[in-house]
Amino acid sequence: MKTLFVCFLTFFSLSSMADAPLDLEANMKNMGLAYKNSVRATDLDSFNTAIDEFIHLLEKAKKADFKQHESESLEGLDKVIQQAKSAKQLAEVQGLEAAKAPLKSIDQLRKKYHELHEPPGFWELLFGK
Repeated sequence: MKTLFVCFLTFFSLSSMADAPLDLEANMKNMGLAYKNSVRATDLDSFNTAIDEFIHLLEKAKKADFKQHESESLEGLDKVIQQAKSAKQLAEVQGLEAAKAPLKSIDQLRKKYHELHEPPGFWELLFGK
């Protein structure tokens, strides 16, 4: 009976976790940490671990509920994933230094697509765009 109860409890806790909405803010903080770890990596193993985690978190972020600018946000996430995969491939073939260029472009993409979600400034609210 205890085993049945534990299995029942486990099943429902797992199913409720699957339906839980993504905490995009926490996910983005973890993405930032994984990105910084990949930039700061001094060996290929730590770089691969960090960049794989970064890609995983990006894929997870694509499932978020974007209330505004959904298509542009998903486009940006796809571009960042592509750059991260490119950096990983370059690191495997040419070493860590070769991966620095795609990693820099990731930061530029981050800035560009984060601007979509910034609240309007005072003058924009007052006079419109």
